[in-house]
Amino acid sequence: MSVSQSSPASAGPSSRSWHIGLWAAQLVLVILFGWPGIMKTFMDPSVLPPMGIVWATDVPIWFLRFIGLCELAGAFGMILPTATRILPFLTPLAALGFVTIQVLAIGFHAFRGETSHTLPMNVVFLALSLFVLWGRTRKAPITRR
Repeated sequence: MSVSQSSPASAGPSSRSWHIGLWAAQLVLVILFGWPGIMKTFMDPSVLPPMGIVWATDVPIWFLRFIGLCELAGAFGMILPTATRILPFLTPLAALGFVTIQVLAIGFHAFRGETSHTLPMNVVFLALSLFVLWGRTRKAPITRR
């Protein structure tokens, strides 16, 4: 009987550490993108600037809602496919979506002259997203059920 090398149950100590680290990064990304995604999708744009989303009233409502929905979809894709092991390839795709969001966000905020406030946060989000993308495709992929 053969056991898959990428199965968390059969993984050695090093592989187990990678899975734990990746799960931690995935959960952090769910929080970092999920909560703002909920706010951008469901809250009135006029209440968002005091909460730190200062540009919410400067863009069309459809654009704000679109970004929020993309962040929510990514948050679900970051956890559900990995947790259920159903279509686990969707988790790296969600991470790639977060990478795309962050690259565009850096450009958007640079255009608005807001990089002194937003760039450190965007770089952290980008680094976490790249870590999950790399980790779930190369270092510790999740096998399908």
